[in-house]
Amino acid sequence: MSSVVDFWSHVEEAPRDPILGVTEKFLADANPDKINLGVGAYRDDEGKPVVLDCVREAERRIMGSKFMEYLPMGGFKEFCDHSLRLAYGETNPLVSGNKIAAVQSLSGTGSCRLMADFMHKFKPGAKVYITVPTWSNHHNIWGDALVEKETFRYYKPETRGLDFEGMMADIAAADGGSFFLLHACAHNPTGVDPTADQWKEVSKLMKEKGHFPFFDMAYQGFASGDCVRDAQAIDIFLQDGHMVGCSQSYAKNMGLYGQRIGCFSLTCNSEEEKVAVESQMKRIARATYSNPPLHGALLVSTVLGDPELKALWYKEVKGMADRIIDMRSVLRDELERLSGDSWKHVTDQIGMFCFTGMTADHVAALQGKSIYMTSNGRISMAGVNTKNVKRLAQAMHEVTSA
Repeated sequence: MSSVVDFWSHVEEAPRDPILGVTEKFLADANPDKINLGVGAYRDDEGKPVVLDCVREAERRIMGSKFMEYLPMGGFKEFCDHSLRLAYGETNPLVSGNKIAAVQSLSGTGSCRLMADFMHKFKPGAKVYITVPTWSNHHNIWGDALVEKETFRYYKPETRGLDFEGMMADIAAADGGSFFLLHACAHNPTGVDPTADQWKEVSKLMKEKGHFPFFDMAYQGFASGDCVRDAQAIDIFLQDGHMVGCSQSYAKNMGLYGQRIGCFSLTCNSEEEKVAVESQMKRIARATYSNPPLHGALLVSTVLGDPELKALWYKEVKGMADRIIDMRSVLRDELERLSGDSWKHVTDQIGMFCFTGMTADHVAALQGKSIYMTSNGRISMAGVNTKNVKRLAQAMHEVTSA
């Protein structure tokens, strides 16, 4: 009897995801007072997951009202239309003029992958420039799509703020017509965003170089509590006459983590170009996952399409943002009280994450105190609350002053 051919004996185990590894260690810890600051998912002041009231009402309205048929390749059009108005502005002539190609995506990750595949197919040889540091999956996405990657300076460890001079120098040095992956707001993992004036300088330089800006906007509304303010970078680039792309996600700002709901869009010069570009976006989606899921699109469309629910969402997303901003202030005050040193960067940064400046050794020492975060010292501020913030500050002070 012939032996069975082993096709997969050469396959090695993939590296463990660093964020999920933090969660595994946290779950294995028996300490009832353990703190998980690794995963980027919102928690209330009790440390519990949150479903927004506007989402619960949207669920109630759509329950039993729709069939379970396939969506088109491009997804639910009403959802895409609402998403474009949210990202680009209610009165933007590109929106009203039907000059933005858009498809529903599998949240922000799916949007980024569609963009990477679109680049590989229609701009072969073009490079994508990615911030140092960035969300680790950005490198996986563009790398697996066979797009050549480069990096550009962004974060300055010495100041725990923006390396604006380095960033501008790297943008200037990049080959003309390169693609730049920009975080629209609440940069992950640093929480460091350019000011409006700095965005204007970046936009001007990128226009001179003929670069293409692609915005990953995973936190609109969740960063400052103001959806318009959080989209200001996109507006600045559009005002300067750029063509832009955008990845939107409703995981953080609407709490729809498990629904995998997002939108991928590219601005175009004409309606005819929009039709052609969108058709190719749909073709890539067709070969990747065929068509997107229905439920999340119905939830978002119901919330954004009803004035009362939309107003409630604005209030609730601001409430989430404000709680995180408040925790930043308390954490900074406690750290400064204990150490006498400045921890101003904690409140200068914005959004879900705080790049503390702690080393891998500091993080390892904190694990001995049942406090878990990624090894680069990134804290998910959503895991900080009024019950654990003083203990967290005390532990951070102890490991950083040892």
